[in-house]
Amino acid sequence: MPREVGRQYKEILKKYIDSQSEEDLYVGQQFSRRFIEKQIAPEDVISIHKSALLELLPDLREEVWDSMDFLIEMMIHYGLTLREHQSLIRKQEVMQMEMNVATQVQGTLLKTTTPNVKGLDVGWVSQPAHQMNGDYVYFLNENQHVASVAVADVMGKGIPAALCMSMIKFGMDGLEQGDTDPRAVLDVINRIVEKSVDNSMFISMFYGKYDARSSTFSYSSAGHEPALYYHAASGTFKELDAKGLLLGIKTDVVYEEHAVEMQEGDFIAMMTDGVTETRTEEGFIEIGEIQQLLKDVRDQSAQKMAEHLYNELAGLQDYRLGDDFTIVIFKKDPEEV
Repeated sequence: MPREVGRQYKEILKKYIDSQSEEDLYVGQQFSRRFIEKQIAPEDVISIHKSALLELLPDLREEVWDSMDFLIEMMIHYGLTLREHQSLIRKQEVMQMEMNVATQVQGTLLKTTTPNVKGLDVGWVSQPAHQMNGDYVYFLNENQHVASVAVADVMGKGIPAALCMSMIKFGMDGLEQGDTDPRAVLDVINRIVEKSVDNSMFISMFYGKYDARSSTFSYSSAGHEPALYYHAASGTFKELDAKGLLLGIKTDVVYEEHAVEMQEGDFIAMMTDGVTETRTEEGFIEIGEIQQLLKDVRDQSAQKMAEHLYNELAGLQDYRLGDDFTIVIFKKDPEEV
């Protein structure tokens, strides 16, 4: 340790012991910056203090010097722990900066345009539980009569999930000139995922296609949550499920395809498990509660319906989502096509 620093510290300490004034205390506080400039460790500061006391107050009890030695040993370990902590904070700051950049890139890459098809009202909400979203919504706007949507959920978080989403978008972007029937779409995306995504990442997807000319909604699923179909005339719900493995498990998968004909006031709610597995202090909510929340606002626009469901379910969790939340609603307008 620098002798000059030790000498100066002793002088400042002596003045404070003699006067115990606020002015001399302030001088000592300012002098502490010298320790930082000279990169003097906490345990060395205590050694400097002990050396100064030995000269200024040599008649102190032996127990005082023993306590100083004890404090020096404590500060050695404290200094090591503090440096490790500071290193961890720096690493976390770097990771957070990288995560912020990745989030911005994800938001840019995964942008999608809500379809505008006569006779169809579309609303949706996709809210991540954390910084990056493991859910993905992609609209395929084929023409003025047809609108399609993919609702996907990557069973993972962070940057790996974002990379998976980017791969799915790459596949979806190439479909506009090809076969866009639900089973064909899932077949294409499945082959892309199987070749390009790590085996540890699992992806589910629900794909639906609405044709305004026939008011028909056709759909397929790759291990995803069933959609909810509300039949306005009877006031009842039906689950739209279709068999099919998760994306990327194997290449030769046959995906089922089904269809329903929508009437005025009917709507279809497609969602991820962040909706169906909403958990409160009492446990998971029942699917009937979700159905009732949607039914309560069935006369409102599709967007207001989606926002109502999100606000109600997020409110049950004090707006601390346990999982990414995504809901997409296709509602049959009363307009003639």
